[in-house]
Amino acid sequence: MTTREAAIERQNITLSLPKALLREARHLAVERGVSLSGMLAEFVERMVRDDEAYRAARERARRRLARGYDLGTGGELAIDRDELHER
Repeated sequence: MTTREAAIERQNITLSLPKALLREARHLAVERGVSLSGMLAEFVERMVRDDEAYRAARERARRRLARGYDLGTGGELAIDRDELHER
């Protein structure tokens, strides 16, 4: 256990899973050489980190959209809509 892990307060939870799923999860943990608890904790941690990264990226995109982009037109179009869609 690293110093960082030792400093983190932990709390046990009760998790109810179908027996067949629990059996497969145990086998998967054994194949990975980790405890089932450790494997589930890592999965939950990854989900939380991914969600935080998604939210941050979404907020950056919203700020960019609100700020807008310079399209080099100076706010004026060189062609009007009718010319653009002339058939």
